[in-house]
Amino acid sequence: MNRLQDKVALITGGCSGFGAATAALFVAQGARVVVADLQAQAGAEQEARFPGKLRFVQCDVTSEEQLRNAVQTAVDSFGGLDILFNNAGGNDPEHLTIAEMDETVWDWTLALNLRAAVMGMKHALPALRVRGGGAVINTASIAGMGVGISTVAYSVAKAGLIHLTRMAAAEFAPHGIRVNAICPGTIPTPAYEREFGLARGTFDNHRQDIDAIFQDAQPLRQAGQVDDVARMALFLASDDARFVTGQHMVVDGGMLQMPPPSLRPEDPQAVLPRMVNLAQRLGGGT
Repeated sequence: MNRLQDKVALITGGCSGFGAATAALFVAQGARVVVADLQAQAGAEQEARFPGKLRFVQCDVTSEEQLRNAVQTAVDSFGGLDILFNNAGGNDPEHLTIAEMDETVWDWTLALNLRAAVMGMKHALPALRVRGGGAVINTASIAGMGVGISTVAYSVAKAGLIHLTRMAAAEFAPHGIRVNAICPGTIPTPAYEREFGLARGTFDNHRQDIDAIFQDAQPLRQAGQVDDVARMALFLASDDARFVTGQHMVVDGGMLQMPPPSLRPEDPQAVLPRMVNLAQRLGGGT
């Protein structure tokens, strides 16, 4: 307990999924947290859940100015910044191949998943230096480490984020700032509602069905949970990882140890077709 006592953390994309789980865990471990996200209602609910310990700031991470404001909110609200969790991200909504690629889709996907991390670190750096060091964590993906796992734009953005993590670790080390990445596997989050065209609330209402599908996606026969990523973020943010920097920590249940047929759309028993079938049964998806 209290592994982050008196630390201040900024979490982008902190209103749902990995970010929300991490925000709750960080608060439980003694941190004060600023959540930067677009979801104003969810942010207000988080503030009410953790009064005096969590502050919400509405933020589009593709805007450098809004990222700068999020960092300043942490400084103004809690006196400084010790931890930056660049967690916000998302997939190419059109799932375009290279042959189909549209420059707007490409630019948006890289802005959300890669450029936002650069600008977040740029504006967090002065605040972290004032505190004498700190930790930066980037949410990458195993999609950035292999082929056939996700879309082209998303995969390339996450591969870039992994290398950005190495570059930043080398640049920030003289200031006592550690920079690491987390590479989740196919861990279901509410974002899958958008991914499969499901109605809002479907994820929570049918979590057991979704977990039953995703437990077959990797060698460890259990569905990954958002808390699995949150606990890795806690380790990387805490002094337990004081000698760890420039690394990308894989949290995937062993998926990278097997070929990706578990995701292939042509196999009716694979994860993606089963999710499509679930979406169709529930009145959504295509």
